[in-house]
Amino acid sequence: MPVHFAAARSTAHSPIARALAKKALARAANDNGDSAQVRAEAGNADRTMHAALKHFAEHGLGAAKVAWRQAEQAHSTGDIQTYEWWFGICRTLDRRLAKRCAEEIALRSLLTGRIFK
Repeated sequence: MPVHFAAARSTAHSPIARALAKKALARAANDNGDSAQVRAEAGNADRTMHAALKHFAEHGLGAAKVAWRQAEQAHSTGDIQTYEWWFGICRTLDRRLAKRCAEEIALRSLLTGRIFK
């Protein structure tokens, strides 16, 4: 049984290969626009991640629940900045817990008539 060698087709010479080849996009897919804003958001994410890791090192597997308790305490005092900080740490450590707790706070806010964002 003879073995035949078939060289790879070049997209420049084959109409079928050219048709199947993906076309280059006109613009970059990751064109983010304002790079200063992107860097600022990345810096905030880095600070939150660093704080979450430090918090995890301090409290272990229960760190997300501790962060959530801190967020609840800040919410009850009306301190929005502290609430968002601790909620961000909780969300970084455990997204499901953060979602469940955010829904709980929203429901509690609706029932008490105290809207807090």
